[in-house]
Amino acid sequence: MVAAAIAAFNGSLDTWRSLFSTVLPGYIWNTIQLVVYVGIGTAILGTSTAWLTVAYKFPGRRLLEIALALPLAFPAFVLAYAYTDLLDHPGAVQTALREVTGWGARDYWFPEIRSLGGAAAMLIFVLYPYVYLLARASFSKQSATAYHAARTLGSAPLHAFIKVSIPIARPAIAGGVILALMETIADFGTVAHFGVQTFATGIYRAWFSMGDRAAAAQLALCLLIVALLFASLERIQRGAAKRYPAGAKVETSARIKLKGWRAGLATFICFVPVFVGFILPIIVLTNMAISSDHSPFTARYAGFMENSAILAGSAAIVTVFGAVIIGFCARIAPSRASRFATIVAGIGYAVPGGVIAVGLLVPFAKLDNIINAWAKANLGFSTGLLFTGSISLLVIAYMVRYMAAALNAFDSGISDIKPNIDGAARTLGSKPMQMLRKIHFPLLRPSLLTALLIVFVDVMKELPATLIMRPFNFDTLAVQAYRLASDERLTDASIPSLMIAAFGLIPVILLCMTINRGRR
Repeated sequence: MVAAAIAAFNGSLDTWRSLFSTVLPGYIWNTIQLVVYVGIGTAILGTSTAWLTVAYKFPGRRLLEIALALPLAFPAFVLAYAYTDLLDHPGAVQTALREVTGWGARDYWFPEIRSLGGAAAMLIFVLYPYVYLLARASFSKQSATAYHAARTLGSAPLHAFIKVSIPIARPAIAGGVILALMETIADFGTVAHFGVQTFATGIYRAWFSMGDRAAAAQLALCLLIVALLFASLERIQRGAAKRYPAGAKVETSARIKLKGWRAGLATFICFVPVFVGFILPIIVLTNMAISSDHSPFTARYAGFMENSAILAGSAAIVTVFGAVIIGFCARIAPSRASRFATIVAGIGYAVPGGVIAVGLLVPFAKLDNIINAWAKANLGFSTGLLFTGSISLLVIAYMVRYMAAALNAFDSGISDIKPNIDGAARTLGSKPMQMLRKIHFPLLRPSLLTALLIVFVDVMKELPATLIMRPFNFDTLAVQAYRLASDERLTDASIPSLMIAAFGLIPVILLCMTINRGRR
């Protein structure tokens, strides 16, 4: 982050003026529109489905409350590829419409999927589970007393929900929306495929197409400011959530059984996002893969999977190891320094991959040049690029980006270990590392496994940092899918897209297995 800011201010004023007079207003306006659309869409979709599954009984509820989390398995750009093939002019929907009606290409109007609205829709149906999961957890923990009091005073169920339940769950809902918005401003694959110019696409274009690293750094700085603003809001909301404790004993309300058309409507409302965000894309991508000339069972695709697995596995291990060190030090030696280290380590999730890439490449490229110049002058040979374009630097970028996810998983596990266990171990002469190895690791095994899976799958889906920083001729599944889609070879892009989705299902299924525990 510091390197991106320094590189941005080292750029000439002419570059700043050029950005302000040409592309920057468009980037700002498009990003604002995306943020507004995605924020409203995810809030409505996530909150409504969470309330229905918590408060009511209707056909298919138990299955749907799990299935509503499944779209998290998809990167938004994979959803974009599926719906482009389905809804574009030569796609199945418009082709069938022309065949049925006999219309020509200009005889009817059809919504343009390759648009800002289309990009917003893809992001909404992929990111609403952030709001759904947090809102559902909040609604489940709410005491029924306030809601029943409102009903006793004559409020209709919907009115009581809006006036009582929503304000209590507001911090959780807002936290989920802000997480979705941080993913929105960091998204590259979706907006690039739909031709929507945002900060994320501008950074990549300035770096590669224009070869202007100063402009890329300046755009990265602008995006970094927005991302840190959202990160600050998310932390404020997380703190606000602590103001609404339910107490030691919670009187949870029994679910109301819906009948007739109301039951059908509730099932329909919860089924639509699952169908649009998961079932239909799977069907479309599978059909595309069957008709593709590419085969996933080739040495080339085995190489893509191997590269993806190497990066994701290395990043997961390094990131979780770093999270354990940071979290454990904050536990056994709480201080301002340890709290500051935890906060700084967690900010990376709010920083888009393109910004992290620019922030790392700028200083390490200079370091490579310094080392190379010294080697030539003193040793008589060239060292080349030691860090730039290396797997190790890319793994560092992933670690910075996803440390927050690993820390959250570690914190959720360590919070269940009572401090008196540490005290007893220290009294018996255990040193910190012995205590970590013999006591904490066995108790933290489920949380650490969860952290490994989350980081692994997030890295499998990551695109902008991988595109910018990957070693030469070292492509991953995400890069291959993006390259094929950029060449309008959507049918071929379906194969790596399905592979990415398959890896993404692993942690989502584990998450779904736990969201129904407890209250029924």
